[in-house]
Amino acid sequence: MDLANALKNLKQVNNQNLLVGFDTSDDAAVYKINEDTAMIQTLDFFTPVVDDPYIFGQIAAANALSDVYAMGGEPVLALNIVCFPTCLDMSILGEILRGGQDKVIESGAVLVGGHSIKDDEPKYGLSVCGLINPKNICKNNSAKINQNIILTKPIGTGIINTAVKAEMAKKEEIEESIKVMSKLNSYPKEILQKYDIHTMTDVTGFSLLGHLKEMSEGNEISIKIDVSSIPVIKGAEYYASMGIIPGGAYQNKSFVEPHIKCMDENLKTTPLYDVLFDPQTSGGLLICVDEKYISSLVSELKDYGCLSYSVIGKTIEKTDKNIILE
Repeated sequence: MDLANALKNLKQVNNQNLLVGFDTSDDAAVYKINEDTAMIQTLDFFTPVVDDPYIFGQIAAANALSDVYAMGGEPVLALNIVCFPTCLDMSILGEILRGGQDKVIESGAVLVGGHSIKDDEPKYGLSVCGLINPKNICKNNSAKINQNIILTKPIGTGIINTAVKAEMAKKEEIEESIKVMSKLNSYPKEILQKYDIHTMTDVTGFSLLGHLKEMSEGNEISIKIDVSSIPVIKGAEYYASMGIIPGGAYQNKSFVEPHIKCMDENLKTTPLYDVLFDPQTSGGLLICVDEKYISSLVSELKDYGCLSYSVIGKTIEKTDKNIILE
Protein backbone atom coordinates (compact mmCIF):
# COMPACT_ATOMS: atom_id res chain seq x y z
CA MET A 1 0.00 0.00 0.00
CA ASP A 2 1.41 3.39 -1.00
CA LEU A 3 0.68 5.44 2.10
CA ALA A 4 2.55 8.46 0.76
CA ASN A 5 -0.41 9.46 -1.40
CA ALA A 6 -2.79 9.15 1.53
CA LEU A 7 -0.57 11.17 3.85
CA LYS A 8 0.63 13.89 1.49
CA ASN A 9 -2.26 16.29 2.15
CA LEU A 10 -2.23 15.95 5.93
CA LYS A 11 -0.95 18.95 7.86
CA GLN A 12 2.44 18.57 9.52
CA VAL A 13 2.20 18.40 13.30
CA ASN A 14 4.13 21.19 15.00
CA ASN A 15 4.53 20.60 18.71
CA GLN A 16 7.72 21.23 20.64
CA ASN A 17 7.14 18.11 22.73
CA LEU A 18 6.74 15.79 19.74
CA LEU A 19 10.27 14.40 19.47
CA VAL A 20 9.57 11.80 16.77
CA GLY A 21 6.65 12.01 14.33
CA PHE A 22 5.63 10.25 11.12
CA ASP A 23 7.79 12.44 8.88
CA THR A 24 10.87 10.20 9.31
CA SER A 25 9.24 6.76 8.80
CA ASP A 26 10.36 5.81 12.29
CA ASP A 27 9.01 2.90 14.30
CA ALA A 28 6.87 4.85 16.79
CA ALA A 29 5.91 8.34 17.91
CA VAL A 30 7.74 9.87 20.87
CA TYR A 31 6.28 12.66 23.02
CA LYS A 32 8.25 14.42 25.74
CA ILE A 33 6.56 14.55 29.14
CA ASN A 34 9.44 16.23 30.97
CA GLU A 35 13.22 16.48 30.74
CA ASP A 36 13.71 12.92 31.99
CA THR A 37 10.73 11.08 30.52
CA ALA A 38 9.17 10.68 27.09
CA MET A 39 6.26 8.50 26.01
CA ILE A 40 6.58 6.10 23.08
CA GLN A 41 3.30 5.29 21.32
CA THR A 42 2.69 2.69 18.63
CA LEU A 43 0.13 0.18 17.38
CA ASP A 44 0.19 -2.81 15.06
CA PHE A 45 -2.20 -5.61 14.13
CA PHE A 46 -2.57 -8.14 11.33
CA THR A 47 -4.23 -11.32 10.13
CA PRO A 48 -3.07 -14.76 11.38
CA VAL A 49 0.32 -15.98 10.15
CA VAL A 50 0.03 -19.38 11.87
CA ASP A 51 -2.86 -21.79 12.49
CA ASP A 52 -2.48 -22.00 16.28
CA PRO A 53 -4.47 -19.10 17.83
CA TYR A 54 -2.35 -18.96 21.00
CA ILE A 55 0.89 -18.74 19.02
CA PHE A 56 -0.68 -16.15 16.71
CA GLY A 57 -1.50 -14.04 19.76
CA GLN A 58 2.09 -14.28 20.96
CA ILE A 59 3.52 -13.34 17.58
CA ALA A 60 1.17 -10.38 17.09
CA ALA A 61 1.99 -9.07 20.56
CA ALA A 62 5.75 -9.49 20.08
CA ASN A 63 5.47 -7.64 16.78
CA ALA A 64 3.61 -4.70 18.32
CA LEU A 65 5.93 -4.48 21.32
CA SER A 66 8.94 -4.47 19.00
CA ASP A 67 8.40 -0.86 17.91
CA VAL A 68 8.94 0.33 21.48
CA TYR A 69 12.13 -1.70 21.77
CA ALA A 70 13.33 -0.37 18.42
CA MET A 71 13.10 3.17 19.81
CA GLY A 72 15.23 2.10 22.79
CA GLY A 73 12.33 2.18 25.24
CA GLU A 74 10.54 -0.11 27.66
CA PRO A 75 6.86 -1.01 27.16
CA VAL A 76 4.64 -0.24 30.14
CA LEU A 77 1.02 -0.47 28.96
CA ALA A 78 -0.83 -2.23 26.14
CA LEU A 79 -4.39 -2.42 24.80
CA ASN A 80 -5.84 -5.20 22.64
CA ILE A 81 -7.00 -4.51 19.07
CA VAL A 82 -9.38 -7.25 17.91
CA CYS A 83 -11.28 -7.91 14.68
CA PHE A 84 -13.19 -11.19 14.83
CA PRO A 85 -15.90 -12.98 12.81
CA THR A 86 -19.12 -13.99 14.55
CA CYS A 87 -19.00 -17.35 12.75
CA LEU A 88 -15.91 -18.51 14.66
CA ASP A 89 -15.96 -20.04 18.12
CA MET A 90 -15.13 -17.52 20.83
CA SER A 91 -12.70 -20.00 22.36
CA ILE A 92 -10.40 -19.23 19.42
CA LEU A 93 -10.44 -15.55 20.33
CA GLY A 94 -9.81 -16.52 23.93
CA GLU A 95 -6.64 -18.34 22.92
CA ILE A 96 -5.46 -15.41 20.79
CA LEU A 97 -5.95 -13.06 23.72
CA ARG A 98 -4.22 -15.46 26.10
CA GLY A 99 -1.20 -15.64 23.80
CA GLY A 100 -1.05 -11.86 23.59
CA GLN A 101 -1.40 -11.47 27.33
CA ASP A 102 1.37 -13.96 28.08
CA LYS A 103 3.75 -12.14 25.74
CA VAL A 104 2.90 -8.75 27.27
CA ILE A 105 3.50 -10.18 30.74
CA GLU A 106 6.85 -11.53 29.52
CA SER A 107 7.75 -8.00 28.40
CA GLY A 108 7.01 -6.58 31.85
CA ALA A 109 4.18 -4.38 30.58
CA VAL A 110 0.54 -4.40 31.66
CA LEU A 111 -2.32 -5.38 29.32
CA VAL A 112 -5.58 -3.61 30.13
CA GLY A 113 -8.63 -4.22 27.93
CA GLY A 114 -8.84 -2.87 24.40
CA HIS A 115 -11.38 -2.65 21.59
CA SER A 116 -13.04 -5.21 19.33
CA ILE A 117 -15.17 -5.10 16.18
CA LYS A 118 -16.87 -7.70 14.00
CA ASP A 119 -14.96 -8.52 10.83
CA ASP A 120 -14.96 -11.21 8.16
CA GLU A 121 -11.36 -12.15 8.93
CA PRO A 122 -9.61 -12.38 12.31
CA LYS A 123 -7.07 -9.67 13.09
CA TYR A 124 -5.20 -9.03 16.29
CA GLY A 125 -2.56 -6.73 17.68
CA LEU A 126 -1.80 -4.16 20.32
CA SER A 127 -1.61 -0.47 20.96
CA VAL A 128 1.50 -0.07 23.11
CA CYS A 129 2.80 2.74 25.29
CA GLY A 130 6.43 2.79 26.40
CA LEU A 131 8.74 5.11 28.30
CA ILE A 132 12.24 6.39 27.62
CA ASN A 133 14.61 9.15 28.66
CA PRO A 134 14.61 11.65 25.76
CA LYS A 135 18.42 11.56 25.71
CA ASN A 136 18.38 7.83 24.92
CA ILE A 137 15.95 7.74 21.99
CA CYS A 138 17.04 5.47 19.15
CA LYS A 139 15.95 6.57 15.67
CA ASN A 140 16.14 4.75 12.37
CA ASN A 141 17.97 7.48 10.48
CA SER A 142 20.74 8.78 12.76
CA ALA A 143 23.60 6.45 11.82
CA LYS A 144 27.13 7.84 11.43
CA ILE A 145 29.81 6.85 8.94
CA ASN A 146 31.93 3.79 9.80
CA GLN A 147 29.45 2.15 12.13
CA ASN A 148 28.83 -1.59 12.06
CA ILE A 149 25.31 -2.98 11.57
CA ILE A 150 24.10 -5.97 13.58
CA LEU A 151 20.98 -8.02 12.78
CA THR A 152 19.46 -9.82 15.77
CA LYS A 153 17.17 -12.34 14.02
CA PRO A 154 17.42 -14.39 10.82
CA ILE A 155 15.18 -13.39 7.91
CA GLY A 156 12.78 -15.46 5.82
CA THR A 157 9.58 -15.63 7.89
CA GLY A 158 7.42 -14.30 5.05
CA ILE A 159 8.59 -17.01 2.68
CA ILE A 160 8.19 -19.76 5.30
CA ASN A 161 4.67 -18.53 6.08
CA THR A 162 3.88 -18.65 2.36
CA ALA A 163 5.25 -22.20 2.19
CA VAL A 164 3.01 -23.12 5.14
CA LYS A 165 -0.04 -21.88 3.22
CA ALA A 166 1.09 -24.02 0.27
CA GLU A 167 1.39 -26.99 2.66
CA MET A 168 5.04 -27.44 1.71
CA ALA A 169 6.96 -26.25 4.78
CA LYS A 170 8.67 -28.83 6.97
CA LYS A 171 8.03 -29.07 10.70
CA GLU A 172 11.51 -27.90 11.72
CA GLU A 173 11.27 -24.91 9.37
CA ILE A 174 7.91 -23.90 10.81
CA GLU A 175 9.23 -24.27 14.35
CA GLU A 176 12.24 -22.07 13.63
CA SER A 177 10.06 -19.42 12.01
CA ILE A 178 7.68 -19.40 14.99
CA LYS A 179 10.64 -19.10 17.36
CA VAL A 180 11.88 -16.08 15.43
CA MET A 181 8.49 -14.36 15.21
CA SER A 182 7.52 -14.89 18.85
CA LYS A 183 10.88 -13.79 20.30
CA LEU A 184 10.76 -10.39 21.99
CA ASN A 185 13.26 -7.80 20.78
CA SER A 186 13.88 -6.85 24.39
CA TYR A 187 17.41 -6.08 25.45
CA PRO A 188 18.36 -4.29 28.68
CA LYS A 189 18.54 -0.53 28.19
CA GLU A 190 21.88 -0.64 29.99
CA ILE A 191 23.34 -2.46 26.97
CA LEU A 192 22.16 0.25 24.58
CA GLN A 193 23.50 3.03 26.79
CA LYS A 194 26.82 1.30 27.51
CA TYR A 195 27.62 1.07 23.81
CA ASP A 196 26.27 4.51 22.90
CA ILE A 197 23.60 3.12 20.58
CA HIS A 198 21.25 5.71 19.09
CA THR A 199 20.30 4.15 15.75
CA MET A 200 18.00 1.12 15.56
CA THR A 201 14.98 -0.15 13.70
CA ASP A 202 13.14 -3.45 13.50
CA VAL A 203 12.84 -5.45 10.31
CA THR A 204 9.18 -5.91 9.39
CA GLY A 205 7.03 -5.69 6.28
CA PHE A 206 9.37 -3.53 4.20
CA SER A 207 12.02 -6.30 4.24
CA LEU A 208 15.65 -6.20 5.32
CA LEU A 209 16.71 -4.06 2.36
CA GLY A 210 13.70 -1.78 2.72
CA HIS A 211 14.55 -0.95 6.31
CA LEU A 212 18.24 -0.57 5.49
CA LYS A 213 17.24 1.97 2.85
CA GLU A 214 15.34 3.93 5.50
CA MET A 215 18.40 3.84 7.77
CA SER A 216 20.54 5.33 5.01
CA GLU A 217 18.31 8.33 4.37
CA GLY A 218 18.80 10.39 7.53
CA ASN A 219 22.46 11.36 7.36
CA GLU A 220 24.62 11.48 4.27
CA ILE A 221 25.55 7.79 4.33
CA SER A 222 25.29 4.65 2.28
CA ILE A 223 25.29 1.12 3.62
CA LYS A 224 27.57 -1.69 2.50
CA ILE A 225 26.20 -5.20 3.15
CA ASP A 226 28.06 -8.52 3.16
CA VAL A 227 25.26 -10.77 1.91
CA SER A 228 27.12 -13.93 2.98
CA SER A 229 26.84 -12.82 6.63
CA ILE A 230 23.04 -12.40 6.60
CA PRO A 231 21.33 -15.11 8.71
CA VAL A 232 18.47 -16.86 6.90
CA ILE A 233 15.87 -19.28 8.26
CA LYS A 234 16.40 -22.81 7.00
CA GLY A 235 14.29 -23.51 3.92
CA ALA A 236 13.68 -19.89 2.93
CA GLU A 237 16.16 -19.88 0.05
CA TYR A 238 14.87 -23.25 -1.16
CA TYR A 239 11.26 -22.07 -1.32
CA ALA A 240 12.34 -18.79 -2.92
CA SER A 241 14.03 -20.80 -5.67
CA MET A 242 10.64 -22.44 -6.32
CA GLY A 243 8.86 -19.10 -6.56
CA ILE A 244 7.08 -19.49 -3.22
CA ILE A 245 7.36 -15.82 -2.37
CA PRO A 246 4.78 -13.51 -0.74
CA GLY A 247 3.33 -10.74 -2.88
CA GLY A 248 4.78 -8.10 -0.59
CA ALA A 249 8.29 -9.16 -1.58
CA TYR A 250 7.65 -8.09 -5.17
CA GLN A 251 6.37 -4.71 -4.00
CA ASN A 252 9.42 -4.28 -1.78
CA LYS A 253 11.72 -5.20 -4.64
CA SER A 254 10.08 -2.71 -6.98
CA PHE A 255 10.46 0.06 -4.40
CA VAL A 256 13.97 -0.65 -3.13
CA GLU A 257 15.86 -2.15 -6.07
CA PRO A 258 16.52 1.19 -7.84
CA HIS A 259 18.52 2.25 -4.75
CA ILE A 260 20.75 -0.85 -4.70
CA LYS A 261 24.08 -1.62 -6.33
CA CYS A 262 25.21 -5.25 -6.61
CA MET A 263 28.98 -5.65 -6.84
CA ASP A 264 28.29 -9.03 -8.41
CA GLU A 265 25.33 -8.91 -10.79
CA ASN A 266 24.99 -12.70 -10.52
CA LEU A 267 23.55 -12.15 -7.03
CA LYS A 268 20.30 -11.05 -8.67
CA THR A 269 19.78 -14.54 -10.08
CA THR A 270 20.07 -16.28 -6.69
CA PRO A 271 17.27 -17.22 -4.26
CA LEU A 272 19.05 -15.24 -1.53
CA TYR A 273 18.42 -12.04 -3.48
CA ASP A 274 14.67 -12.66 -3.26
CA VAL A 275 14.93 -13.37 0.48
CA LEU A 276 16.44 -9.91 0.99
CA PHE A 277 13.09 -8.39 -0.08
CA ASP A 278 10.97 -10.80 1.97
CA PRO A 279 8.48 -8.99 4.26
CA GLN A 280 9.11 -10.05 7.85
CA THR A 281 6.71 -10.58 10.71
CA SER A 282 8.19 -9.59 14.08
CA GLY A 283 11.70 -9.50 12.63
CA GLY A 284 14.92 -8.64 14.42
CA LEU A 285 16.56 -5.35 15.22
CA LEU A 286 19.09 -3.58 13.03
CA ILE A 287 21.58 -1.95 15.40
CA CYS A 288 24.25 0.56 14.38
CA VAL A 289 27.28 0.58 16.68
CA ASP A 290 30.80 1.98 16.60
CA GLU A 291 33.59 -0.40 15.59
CA LYS A 292 35.29 -0.22 19.00
CA TYR A 293 32.22 -1.69 20.72
CA ILE A 294 31.38 -4.48 18.30
CA SER A 295 33.16 -7.39 19.99
CA SER A 296 31.80 -6.62 23.46
CA LEU A 297 28.27 -5.94 22.21
CA VAL A 298 28.12 -9.17 20.21
CA SER A 299 29.31 -11.07 23.29
CA GLU A 300 26.58 -9.53 25.45
CA LEU A 301 23.88 -10.18 22.86
CA LYS A 302 25.00 -13.80 22.69
CA ASP A 303 24.91 -14.16 26.47
CA TYR A 304 21.45 -12.57 26.57
CA GLY A 305 20.02 -15.24 24.26
CA CYS A 306 19.89 -13.27 21.03
CA LEU A 307 18.80 -15.48 18.11
CA SER A 308 21.38 -13.86 15.84
CA TYR A 309 24.23 -11.47 16.44
CA SER A 310 25.58 -11.20 12.92
CA VAL A 311 27.51 -8.16 11.77
CA ILE A 312 25.99 -7.84 8.30
CA GLY A 313 27.39 -4.55 7.11
CA LYS A 314 28.78 -1.10 7.66
CA THR A 315 27.85 2.52 7.06
CA ILE A 316 30.05 4.36 4.55
CA GLU A 317 30.29 7.76 2.91
CA LYS A 318 27.37 8.59 0.65
CA THR A 319 27.50 7.12 -2.86
CA ASP A 320 25.06 7.23 -5.77
CA LYS A 321 23.19 4.26 -4.24
CA ASN A 322 21.77 3.79 -0.74
CA ILE A 323 22.84 0.15 -0.43
CA ILE A 324 25.83 -1.70 -1.84
CA LEU A 325 25.59 -5.49 -1.80
CA GLU A 326 28.87 -7.41 -1.79
